[in-house]
Amino acid sequence: MGNFKNAGRTWRQESLSVMATDFLVDADGKAVPYGVYDMTRNAGFVGIGVSHDTAEFAVNVIRAWWSQIGQQLYGDKQELLIQADSGGANGCRSWLWKWELQQFADETGLTLIVTHYPTSASKWNWIEHRLFGPITQNWAGQPLVNYETILKYIRATKTDSGLRCRAYLDKTYYPIGKKLTREQKESINLIPHQILPKWNYTIKPREK
Repeated sequence: MGNFKNAGRTWRQESLSVMATDFLVDADGKAVPYGVYDMTRNAGFVGIGVSHDTAEFAVNVIRAWWSQIGQQLYGDKQELLIQADSGGANGCRSWLWKWELQQFADETGLTLIVTHYPTSASKWNWIEHRLFGPITQNWAGQPLVNYETILKYIRATKTDSGLRCRAYLDKTYYPIGKKLTREQKESINLIPHQILPKWNYTIKPREK
């Protein structure tokens, strides 16, 4: 985040002067986006973190979506389908991701059906084309100089097909390098699916 070049064109009365390089040392901060895309409603929900892209941050965005939107729309449902990439904070190999999802399932009583797109198959992921694609087009040519600018352009993103977006800033610091104990891993109520069990599984709430 800073006064860096952002590819694209915008109509202005005067041109903007931006830095020719985008070195981290020149940045004014870090903006880490994580999004939820509701395929049924064609609606986006994006959390902007300020520290690191971690499993804890990713699940907190899902938690915020459920608290602010999902519960009101789908509160009568007992299952939630989460389709995620195969790498990064929500990677299929990440036990931290599964651990954080377990906490979310325990809190809400939801059964979480999780499917991962295979590696290098993100081009089939709807969130890339229907949410982050339009967001990127909307802020093309606009230097992302601060959090207010980033949030404004996300919230203003619309498409002819009806996409609308909400966004919020998460100022929590999420440390990296967390490890789970064997006991924590074994306590996750995870049921692998028969088809592609490494990518598809269900996490059920634990009995209290």
